[in-house]
Amino acid sequence: MTTVEPATAADAEALSAFAEASFVDTFGHIYDPADLAAFLAGWNPPERIAAQIADPDWTVALVRGAGGAILGFVKLGPIDFALPPGQPSDDATELHQLYVGAAAKGTGVAAALIEWGIAWARERASILYLSVFTENPRAQAFYRRYGFVDVGRNAFRVGDHIDEDRIWRLDL
Repeated sequence: MTTVEPATAADAEALSAFAEASFVDTFGHIYDPADLAAFLAGWNPPERIAAQIADPDWTVALVRGAGGAILGFVKLGPIDFALPPGQPSDDATELHQLYVGAAAKGTGVAAALIEWGIAWARERASILYLSVFTENPRAQAFYRRYGFVDVGRNAFRVGDHIDEDRIWRLDL
């Protein structure tokens, strides 16, 4: 059985390292090393994660494996990208990150995390948004299974490189 638990400030450093390793493992080959380094330098430092964990407008939850190692995490909070025209922002929140380590993919960790995140969002909002890379069909198929629909474009900057992400919406 997969158990999702709220993260604590003591998890911030490990979560920062896990997020960076997951991002690099999944997307690092796409970027020029200088762009990737510039992005990672300010992207998810432990101090930011600790502040988000302490902020009631945010939630960070994780799944641990043997020995307490992080297998995956989910982070939700206020919307921080520009929504496409016509998309409401009132009574909405954003799924900022859902990362699962390579060894835990296909084990139910992602399902447990998304279900936990959707339940958290339902208590606070009527709409849940997320942004997903256009070249990540596995993530797109996953979110589609949970009822998310594509509602528009989002530019995602990694250093000087700009990716096209898609904004997805779930009515809660």
